[in-house]
Formats: sequence, C-alpha cells, structure tokens
Amino acid sequence: MDPRLKLIVNILFIVVIFFLKNWYDYLILGSVVLLGVIFSGVSIRFFLKGLRPMLWLILFTVILQLFFTSGETVYWQWGWLVISREGLINATYIALRFLLIIFMSTLLTLTTQPLAIADGLEYLIRPLKAIKLPVNDVALMLSIALRFVPKLMDETTKIMNAQRARGVDFNNGSLFKRVKALIPLLIPLMMSSLDIATDLTTAMISRGYRDGEGRSRFRILKWRQRDSWTLLGFVIVSIAVMI
Repeated sequence: MDPRLKLIVNILFIVVIFFLKNWYDYLILGSVVLLGVIFSGVSIRFFLKGLRPMLWLILFTVILQLFFTSGETVYWQWGWLVISREGLINATYIALRFLLIIFMSTLLTLTTQPLAIADGLEYLIRPLKAIKLPVNDVALMLSIALRFVPKLMDETTKIMNAQRARGVDFNNGSLFKRVKALIPLLIPLMMSSLDIATDLTTAMISRGYRDGEGRSRFRILKWRQRDSWTLLGFVIVSIAVMI
C-alpha cells in the first residue's frame, strides 16, 4: 500500500487509542491490528522483538498506574501504596495501549522501505511550505538519517569488537561499569559519523546538488483505489470507537 496511507493510519490510530474507554473499544482496535499482522505475512516473532526494547518502560508505567491510582474499591493498601479496581483497570489499559501502538508502528516499519516512509512524510508535510518550512531539506535529512542508521550500527559493532580485542568487557559488572565501558565508543563513533557526513557532503556538491526544489523523482508514489477504501474503512472504525 501507499506509504502515505500507512503513515496517516498510524497517526490516526495513535490519536484514537487515547479515546478508548472500555474493553469493547480495545477489542475492536486489537482486531484491526491482528488482521494487519496476519495480512502482512510477517512472523509474530518480529513484532515481539519490537516489543522487547520497550518492555521496561511498559512495566514501569504499568506499576505507576497500579500503585498510585486511587479508587473506590480497594483490594490492598500499605501506606501510600494502593491497589484498587480502578488502578488495575488503568494499568491494563495502559499496557494494551503500549502493546497496540508498538505493534502498529512495527507493522509500518516491517512492511515499508525507509526511503518510502521518508517520501510519504515529505508529501504529508508539504502544506507546511506555507509557513516557510524547508520541507525538501527536512525530507532529505530524514532520508539520510534512515539510510545511515544501519551504517552507524555496523560502525558501532566494529568499534566494540576492536575494544573487546583490547580487553574491554561490555557485558559483565554492575550497570554503572557497563555504562562507563560504553563511553570509549562515543568519540570514535562521533569521528566516524563526521567522516561519513563529510564524504556525503562532498559527493552531493560534486553532483551539483543545491536543494530539492524542482528535482525529478525516481520513486513515484501512486495512491490507488484500495488505499482510499482502506482509509475510509479505518475512519469508520475510528468514529465508531470514539462514539
């Protein structure tokens, strides 16, 4: 599908999910996400991997909601810590919101090329040209950032391997020691990033790049009828949920 559609649906999904007030609403949006996962053909393993980095944040937020939400029906209390029926419900809703947003965002990134996301975002923010926002430059920066994330990850791995060969241990010791061991990575990684940026700048200047205005495009986005029907269907679901 068109990346613009996927971005619009993701933004609309995140907005709508904060209007959910009961189990039926979460069941409806959860079914939409589940259908998206099934139709994508991507293994559920990849979605669970996307959930893993956010697990501690989810647990921390859920615990805050669980112990610091007061309510009429109290199940347990110890000093200022309270577990109430309302706290349990809020904690569950928060966990479901995190889960659904992460799954929906993962669905976008796993089924869309990074450059397609950048192109779609450029189209969506075009109206901001009216307030003199350099839309083409923003889109270019986003494209470069997305393109070079894997490159920087490879550079980080190489530097870590070089540090390990010199006896640095990144895996053992206390949390403070492990964080301290990562500090020697920052300077060589920063220098490597500056070298990449300098080379890229030289290459763009030598090819006559000035700005994005008036440039032709290699990737042409095409909005199809199925995109319109999908957007209409999701808008109807969103209105039904909010009502």
